[in-house]
Amino acid sequence: MSAAETRTYPIERLHEFSKRVFESFGVPAPDAHLAADVLATADLRGIDSHGVARLHSYFDMLALGRINPRPSPSIVRETPSTATFDGDNGLGLVIGPKANALAMDKSQAAGSGWVSVRNSNHFGLAGYYPLQALKRDLIGWAMTNSTSLVAPLWGAERMLGTNPIAIAFPGKLEPPIVIDMATSATAYGKIEITLRAGKPIPDGWALDRDGQPATDPQSMIDGGAMIPLGGDRDHGGHKGYCLATMVDVLSCVLSGANWGPFAPPFALRQEIPGKSVGKGIGHFFGAMRIDGFIDVDEFKCQIDAWVRVFRASKPARGSPGVQIPGDPERLAELYRRNNGVPLAAAVVADLQDIAVHTRIPFE
Repeated sequence: MSAAETRTYPIERLHEFSKRVFESFGVPAPDAHLAADVLATADLRGIDSHGVARLHSYFDMLALGRINPRPSPSIVRETPSTATFDGDNGLGLVIGPKANALAMDKSQAAGSGWVSVRNSNHFGLAGYYPLQALKRDLIGWAMTNSTSLVAPLWGAERMLGTNPIAIAFPGKLEPPIVIDMATSATAYGKIEITLRAGKPIPDGWALDRDGQPATDPQSMIDGGAMIPLGGDRDHGGHKGYCLATMVDVLSCVLSGANWGPFAPPFALRQEIPGKSVGKGIGHFFGAMRIDGFIDVDEFKCQIDAWVRVFRASKPARGSPGVQIPGDPERLAELYRRNNGVPLAAAVVADLQDIAVHTRIPFE
């Protein structure tokens, strides 16, 4: 199997393998199943950088004892609609869903719910969380900070994470609007994917160690940095920088997590910060009851109308037509649920390596 080749696997097999890997480290079965759900959602929705391609990083961190497999998360401060949630250094794939559920419970009781999280780890696909809110007819928000990989505007040093934001709005007959975006020009996992595939990265994604534009993914990894959403000032880079700052404050300063360059690493090859200003990685979740603002059915009908109007708008010459946020992921899920998930050779090799060390069969 060459670096450019892929193999296709049923999502059920990938889910079961992930679950058993987590269980092998003592993660309780319900938590292991939940963590595998988050990874499987990413793989189904075509966000390959956040699915089983990440499993080896979780494996490494658990093997070294850097993540607590059996945490006792707690609420450390609370009002009827807000909470600060301490994850006890557990898997973000477990702490995130539990804190998100708390935000949703609060919203259903108080109209809206907002939970800031500290002492957690990488929580996977940001879009997973508002998808859960859709199941309750809620508007859901999620955001998180992450290991510093992104230079601030006019900077050349890693100071911020990719700090994604996700939000979703339910429709009635039309699909929901699902927004899931990094505040950097791209997600770090996409740079990893291009490196594994032996391909260059596009202009406008990254800088080398001297702060110069880079198209070699390795030059970014070896001391370079990623670029904020928009790129330079003339192309709106200040907007990506400001959005990343917002995520950092809501997820970390508000909860007591490590902000900016002090965020702990997710992968072994990433540098450990020299000091700490808080506890672990931080997240922020929100949920809003629609009927606190407008009748739910009326809202959903208006979302349907919004979707139809935008779909019918004039397409650019040569384009496939206007898409709605969440369309590519929804279509990927429809295809992959029936046809399987394609995995690059390097990802398959990582999973086979995990299988050797855990004695959990993969192939």
